[in-house]
Amino acid sequence: MKRITIKDLARHLLLSTSTVSRALVNDQHIHPETRAKVLEAARKFGYKRNPAALNLKYGLSKNIGLVVPEMVTPFSSKVLRGIQNILYPLGYRIIITESDEDPHRERENLLLLEEFNVDGIIINLCDKKQNQEVHQQLLERGIPLVFFDRIPSGALEAPQVRVDDAKHAAAMVEHLIATGKKRIVHLKGPDNVLNSEERAGGYIGVMKKYGLYDPGLVIEAGGLSFDDGRKAAELLLKKAVDFDSLFAFTDTLAIGAMNFLLEKQILIPRDVSVSSFSGTELATMIYPQLTSVEPPLMRMGEMAANLILAKIEDIGAENKVVFLDAELKVRSSTQDK
Repeated sequence: MKRITIKDLARHLLLSTSTVSRALVNDQHIHPETRAKVLEAARKFGYKRNPAALNLKYGLSKNIGLVVPEMVTPFSSKVLRGIQNILYPLGYRIIITESDEDPHRERENLLLLEEFNVDGIIINLCDKKQNQEVHQQLLERGIPLVFFDRIPSGALEAPQVRVDDAKHAAAMVEHLIATGKKRIVHLKGPDNVLNSEERAGGYIGVMKKYGLYDPGLVIEAGGLSFDDGRKAAELLLKKAVDFDSLFAFTDTLAIGAMNFLLEKQILIPRDVSVSSFSGTELATMIYPQLTSVEPPLMRMGEMAANLILAKIEDIGAENKVVFLDAELKVRSSTQDK
């Protein structure tokens, strides 16, 4: 069946398409009787408005781009849920792209979203430096960006939503020391991620404070997968590193390390305590459950959505940097009961 258009209604009612269009959006300058006739004809013939065309008429696509490094863990999906909580009731659609920790793919995703004429982009970076020229180009072309969790280095003028990684990493190390641990290994994230530097900085600061710092206890994981965590733990045993606890950059690294240690009959937490940063459901889906720093991921998404809306409404709105609090969830991987 042919889709009924405004032109069809105008032809039937012997009115101009402009008059019919204005009547359908309840323009106050249209006579009530004319508006009633138009609405009745629209009902009779089954006319349905085209929201995409209407949005473009007023300069909006009602599409928001989301760029994330991965969708394997629950991290991005929880942030997405927060974004949806704010944007869906307002008629916005979310176009989700995944970079798979690849800056080249991230660049392609950004340019693709520009082609889709999105009203704004919310992004969690896979690299703190690469693609900054693309970010700047998008901003100069009037496409607002909001960064969350992993942010760019340098002075890019755009809103951010994050947690204080150094502070919360330090709190985790304080917790481990309070349980009597002294040889605390840090499985460090990649150098191209700013959070990695900040969490390592928090760890090093506390270890130095108590005279416990040993550079040999900092292990470069090389990546962020379960397998990367496993390989890091294997390297620790191969090098015969003396350690009584482990603090990993992410849940995935911690779980990969835990699995390897348990396979080698190293009991957790009796022999080695294990903890992490990221705080997704993964921490409670393993045994023993994982002690972790948990950022408020849904709240992070909601705040990012509110910031992008503010920039869409006024591109000159303040580029706010919002720090959200995170919670240290102590579980059985660091508590020997």
